Amino acid sequence: MRKLTAGLFMSLDGVVESPNLWQFDSFDEELGGEMTAMMSRVDTVLLGRVGYEQWASYWPSPENDDPFGAFINPVQKFVASRTLTGDLAWQNSTLITGDLNEFVTDLKNTEGGEISLVGGISLVRQLLFAGLLDSLLLMTHPVVAGEGRHLFEPTDPVTRLTLQSSSTTSKGNALLTYGLRTH
Repeated sequence: MRKLTAGLFMSLDGVVESPNLWQFDSFDEELGGEMTAMMSRVDTVLLGRVGYEQWASYWPSPENDDPFGAFINPVQKFVASRTLTGDLAWQNSTLITGDLNEFVTDLKNTEGGEISLVGGISLVRQLLFAGLLDSLLLMTHPVVAGEGRHLFEPTDPVTRLTLQSSSTTSKGNALLTYGLRTH
């Protein structure tokens, strides 16, 4: 069975929305190494609508020749959306039809590498609470963002996680990988 993983940049105060506004001065070589390692394991990506729309307008540009662009453009992408319809313009992008949890369960039962959920706070939440997310990497930056969406809400159900790995980087980022506790 394939693993479904997710990674989110997070501020000390729990903000995961728009990390491009607050992470730039703490992104370091070790964090880049973690991203490179992730890309080497992944051959399929899940995105939410917002992430898809933002990235599809940015990454396919010829000026974006950095390693992430080289990874994200050709990789197989599945997009979860209740509002997008028809064919998607970004190469190798397919709109998920039907029930998301069933689609992900079926996808995990196919042959291939790791599946990475790379865009979508709502998507991470849904698949985590459905028990479909195998690991969640929180890359916590030493910054207080002040405002923005958090991953967890006060009304969320109690969900036990197990720490799978942890490390810190030279600029003070804490890389914490969690999995669902099965008891």
